[in-house]
Amino acid sequence: MPDRTDAHQITFRCPPELESILPKPIPAVQGLPDWFKALPQKAFSAASQNEQFTVKKCPPFIDAMTYGFLMPLVADIEVKDGAFTWQRDVPGGAITNYPRSPLEFHDASQVAGTPFHEDDRFIIKFTNFWTIELPKGFSLLVTHPVNRRDLPFTTLTGLVDADSYHDNFVHFPAYWHNPDFTGTLSKGTPVAQCIPVNRESWTHKFETLSGEAAQRLHDVSTALSLEQDVYRHEFRANKR
Repeated sequence: MPDRTDAHQITFRCPPELESILPKPIPAVQGLPDWFKALPQKAFSAASQNEQFTVKKCPPFIDAMTYGFLMPLVADIEVKDGAFTWQRDVPGGAITNYPRSPLEFHDASQVAGTPFHEDDRFIIKFTNFWTIELPKGFSLLVTHPVNRRDLPFTTLTGLVDADSYHDNFVHFPAYWHNPDFTGTLSKGTPVAQCIPVNRESWTHKFETLSGEAAQRLHDVSTALSLEQDVYRHEFRANKR
């Protein structure tokens, strides 16, 4: 039997000359934004005239934001009048066939016909300097950091078979949706959330809610209407 640690281990590798300057990927639970941390657990509802739980008490909302790992921006990016600039000294090394820039671009024609296309705007691409190796049978779902509409870009979603494709860098194309943004996108800003997924074949069937299924629906709905945190205490799975 394989050791569970090895069977569920993600291996990150970077060029040795970058090891001392490159921010490491982090578990998503360690990258919650300040706005989420500052949220109260309850807020007054003018519609119902009472206190209501906020998303800070919603397990599915939290679990989505804290699952997988976050890939960080590798350098400060200055943005002004639609121009992107940076200052970054990269030491030389034995490995030479990879880009040194923290940011690259895709021509707009590559997303023509999609909601991300604008004739006068490139798709940016955040450069990643870590290779990512997953155990056999797993792919890597790469997407925008979950529920992070505060970021001035939207990372495009992709699925990479990182159990076999792990000897090259996977970069992160993104649509810059806030043309009015001026300031610094700081080193360490999460630019992608990555979630390992087990590749499996699925079948499906359709049924009506009747008999025991209808009774279970009634019981769960009743419990939810009478008690707080039923989902958290009785249904939520441990994810770490």
